[in-house]
This record gives sequence, C-alpha cells and structure tokens, in this order.
Amino acid sequence: MARVRLSVAERREELLDAAVEQIEARGVAAVRIADVASALGVSNALVLYHFSSKEQLVSAAFAHAAAADLAHLRKLLGRRTTAVRRLRAAVRWYAPTGQAKGWRLWIEGWAAALREPVLRDVARDLDQQWKAALTEVIAEGAAGGEFACADPASAAWRLTAFLDGLAVQMTAYTGRLSRAAMLEWADDALARELSLDRAALTAAAR
Repeated sequence: MARVRLSVAERREELLDAAVEQIEARGVAAVRIADVASALGVSNALVLYHFSSKEQLVSAAFAHAAAADLAHLRKLLGRRTTAVRRLRAAVRWYAPTGQAKGWRLWIEGWAAALREPVLRDVARDLDQQWKAALTEVIAEGAAGGEFACADPASAAWRLTAFLDGLAVQMTAYTGRLSRAAMLEWADDALARELSLDRAALTAAAR
C-alpha cells in the first residue's frame, strides 16, 4: 500500500515522534538516523532531508517532547477550578507514575545535556517554564486564601526537585515502590508546600 503523502509539517512531526520513541528505547548515544527511518519505513535520506544530522534530529526531538509536555501542563493548570485541584492534577501527572513524557527520555536528555549545549538549552527552558507555571498557580491560590505559601517560587522549585529526584530513583530501580505509594508521596509533598494537612488537600482536590 502506498504511503499517504504528508505535508512538510506533518512529516517532521512524524519523524520527531519516531525519534522520541527510539531515544526512549535505545538511548541518545546509541540511536541512529537509520533507526528512525526503519521505524517509519522510510529512507535515511528522507530523515536527513528534514534534519541534516543526528544531533539536529535529537535536539529537535527533545524540543518536540518538551513542547508536548508543556502544552499538557498548561491545559491542566488552566482549568476553571480551584488552584489546589489544578496543582494536584499537575503534580500527579508529572510524578513518575503519571503520564508525562517517559521519564527514561528526560533522564537520557539530562545526561546528554552535560555534553551538548543545545540539549542543555532545551532542558533548561523546559525546567524554567514548568517552574514558572507552577509558581503562578501557587501564587494565585495563596492570594485567594485557598492555602498559605509565603514563597511560591521556592515551593515550585522544591516540588520539581522532589519529583525529578524521585523519577530518577524509580527509573533506575524499578519495582521498589508501588504506584499507590508514589502518589501518596506526591500528595505529601504538595500538602507540605501548601501548608495543608493531607485530609484538607484531599478534600479540597475533590
């Protein structure tokens, strides 16, 4: 069966989706242009037409994944509901048991960013935008009297640092803790930052 002709934008998105999957499966160092081409049944030349090198493809793939995660985060935080509900939904989605982009991908990205300035810029931008989005909603909830938080920016930093570290542990040492335990820990961390007890957090987030 002949392949459907795609627009340039559609083809690039298809290639980037495939690159993200291959990086998750093989790692940044091992993934090849040929792996992405083979996954889609296209030629290496087609991939290189859109991305002139593996480095360009990899950096674009991480930027693509980051954009998707940020779009979903903003969707969660932009809902017409309380700040507590939005924050809890975002934290539980981002936690290593949630549906945020595969943590293996981001851990690969962090490691590669130590040597690749372009990837470092992508990772830094994602991190800054995530923290800024959380900070805004925490500040909104505190100003509205939903909870107490004297320093929303610091709270956002602590939450992301906790979740990032937990993700590394869970990805490196799979099966050590249950999904239920991870979500309990995420709720505990959020409750501390909002100066709420767990019962109040659960009740407010219903």
